[in-house]
Amino acid sequence: MISLFFNRIYRSIKIDPDVYDEVQKDKNATLSAAIVVVISSLAAGIAAKQLGASSFIFAPILSLLSWFVWAYIVYFVGVKLFPDPKTKTTHGALLRAIGFSSAPGIIRAFSFTPELMTVTFIGSALWMLACMVVAVKQTLNFKSLWKALGVVIMSWFVQAFALISILALTRNF
Repeated sequence: MISLFFNRIYRSIKIDPDVYDEVQKDKNATLSAAIVVVISSLAAGIAAKQLGASSFIFAPILSLLSWFVWAYIVYFVGVKLFPDPKTKTTHGALLRAIGFSSAPGIIRAFSFTPELMTVTFIGSALWMLACMVVAVKQTLNFKSLWKALGVVIMSWFVQAFALISILALTRNF
């Protein structure tokens, strides 16, 4: 079981489309996907610790919450607004695929200096974006990577708008 978990992380980091097909169908992989999200978040927390950030404890909780919401937004945009003829999936399938797409974020733990932190955070963000686009393409059965990229970008704007709206309404913005 542990070797399967690490194998899936490795294949996700390599952006192997088959791993996203595999995890979306494996209902037992939801906990594994959540663990990947938490490990990726903790890696960011380890790196941010050198800046004096104290959100090391709250980061995994917020990451899990945003992962859950993000999967719903991608589901809505990709399945309800812009589906392909073969698009048929569930929120759970997207949770699993998107969770494993955060695996490249683990490299953020190697940010030993502020310069390395900049490189690893930007690099891992782009790498995770590429993984997520492939995960969305595979999970939503899209023919085009461009369409998957469009769904991911549109979902990001929806999430950003919602967050800004919440902050504005609570006067924390």
